[in-house]
Amino acid sequence: MAFDHFVAICHPLRYPTILTNSVIGKIGLACLLRSLGVVLPTPLLLRHYQYCHGNALSHAFCLHQDVLRLSCTDARINSIYGLCVVIATLGVDSIFILLSYVLILNTVLGIASQEEQLKALNTCVSHICVVLVFFVPVIGVSMVHRFGKHPSPIVHVFMADIYLLLPPVLNPIVYSVRTKQIHLGILCKFVLRRGF
Repeated sequence: MAFDHFVAICHPLRYPTILTNSVIGKIGLACLLRSLGVVLPTPLLLRHYQYCHGNALSHAFCLHQDVLRLSCTDARINSIYGLCVVIATLGVDSIFILLSYVLILNTVLGIASQEEQLKALNTCVSHICVVLVFFVPVIGVSMVHRFGKHPSPIVHVFMADIYLLLPPVLNPIVYSVRTKQIHLGILCKFVLRRGF
């Protein structure tokens, strides 16, 4: 999405020639392969451990750190791998997103009209909000599991559920709130209620 916004703002006339269907397909395939490369080693590493604690997880889904707590063997390698994956994926993504927005900001500040500057920056606000809605819960759940050894189990469950549910719930809301038809629909509902 950051690359899409970068091309749309910095090279709007070349957008259809840069982001062709084959380029979009290659980007999608690269994302899929990266995800598989990051996630696939985890169950393979977990398979070699012995589990002597109770088999009840504290979350509604199988969280990597939660499974590691059930192991009675030294799970340091898997724990380090999980931390490296979080740092590498979030770090690399953050660097690319930051770089694209620095380039976008540089281009936008070169636009003469302030109205056009605001319009160009306005297209990026939704993407920045969605990125924050995804990154903040991921970082929060990772930090709670890494460093929060003494909080109540409810804190762990709550953070994991926020991580699992918040991004997909807020993603369509963030993108649809900025649509003019939805603005008018909401405005009409409030005006009609006040009229009665």
